[in-house]
Order: sequence, then structure tokens, then C-alpha cells
Amino acid sequence: MNRIQKRLQEDKKILSIYFTAGYPRLEDTVGIIESLEKHGVDLVEIGLPFSDPLADGPTIQESSTKALKNGMTTEKLFSQLQEIREKVSIPLIIMGYFNPVLQYGVEEFCKKCQEIGIDGLILPDLPLREYQLQYKDIFEAHGLLNIFLITPQTSQERIREIDAASEGFLYLVSSASTTGAKTGFGQEQEDYFKRVAAMKLRNPQIAGFGISNAETFAQATRHTHGAIIGSAFIKHLTENGASSAGEFIKRIR
Repeated sequence: MNRIQKRLQEDKKILSIYFTAGYPRLEDTVGIIESLEKHGVDLVEIGLPFSDPLADGPTIQESSTKALKNGMTTEKLFSQLQEIREKVSIPLIIMGYFNPVLQYGVEEFCKKCQEIGIDGLILPDLPLREYQLQYKDIFEAHGLLNIFLITPQTSQERIREIDAASEGFLYLVSSASTTGAKTGFGQEQEDYFKRVAAMKLRNPQIAGFGISNAETFAQATRHTHGAIIGSAFIKHLTENGASSAGEFIKRIR
């Protein structure tokens, strides 16, 4: 069983942290992952920086731009993570855009992920139909779960289609806007989370976008299996450096 699936079976609210590989400094990637595991994070999403991150808010865009300037590439990330499984056992997901994967070669990219010990991929711009027709067999052959996003605008029919094609969790985007910290969730988000929970889907849901502190984490997980924090964590790294990662986690739970 995949490490993500094992973690999702645990009776707890999942805390997943996203950060951009190669930020704040090029060689910070592994140290941040180790610190996150040490301080009780359940999943880590490693952002593969891209030059045109359309779905990301300004904080993640800026970290992506800086990481690229630092020298982060797909090959560099794989090199940094080569011995990661000697250091951590936490489930690891690479999140990014499909273009760098396509440029690297999908099969070769998946092969490298398997060699390193990556458990899943989140590629928001890879359409479900294209994945099923062209890439599903490749992902599965290399033990990788493909995590799909759903939004408040996704129809129930589409949600069930995505659920049927998934084997990990559904990334429940809290709003249709770009990523970024919000002050809290309103009734609209609350109703959306409740509506999806009432569908009794086969895969658990983990909420993302707009979660930044203990309050919003509690709100987001009231009707979901867990929550993802990205922009707020990256802002913390910007202000305090990679060595302060654990301090941020202590404030969440």
C-alpha cells in the first residue's frame, strides 16, 4: 500500500505542508522536509517551481521565481532527493505543472520518482481524460498516486468521476481564486465542504487554498479529512529562514 494511503487510514486530521523546492535557498529542500516530519506534519507537498504558475498567488509565485533564480531544476530536485528515504518516512508528493514533467519525459519522470521514493503527484493542469488515456498506466506502474483538484464550481457528476479515478485523496480547493492565505472561511466555503462530505465519496478530502493558522485549519477540517497550508508557510520561511520551519508547525496544532 502506498504511504499516502496508509497515512489516510490513521484516525487523525491530516496536516499537509506545501513548500517550493529550492527556496529560500537552493539547498534548503531536504532540511525543510526533515524538519516538517520531526514536528509532526503528516504529508509534504514539494513544489516544483515553474516560470508561469497561473494557479498560484503572489507568495508562491515569488518563491517559485526565486527558486528558479537559485538554480532549481527538475534534475536538481531529483538529485537533492536521491537519498531522502534514508532520512524520512513521511509521505512525499511532488506538486507542479505538467509542462516540466512533459519536457523531462513522463515515463522517465515517474521512474525517477519511484527510485527516490515519491508517493504521488499533483499536476493541476493535467486533465482527467488525458491522464486516463495516456498516463494512468505509467503512473500506476511506478507506484504513484495522481491527486486531482475539485473546486466549488465542480459539478457533482464531475466530482464522482474524479473520485472514481482516484486512489488517494481529493484536493478540495476552498475557492476558485489563486492560492494565498485568507483571514477565515465564510458560509460559502462551509456549505461547499459540507456538500462534498455529504456525497460520501470513496476517497477522503483534504482542503487547500486559504489555510494559514490554527483557526483556519480547524475550520477547514471540520468537514474534511485534513488541510494543506502553503502560502502562509512560505511567507514564514521568507521572514524567518528554513531553520524556523518547526516553529510554524507548533502554531498550527
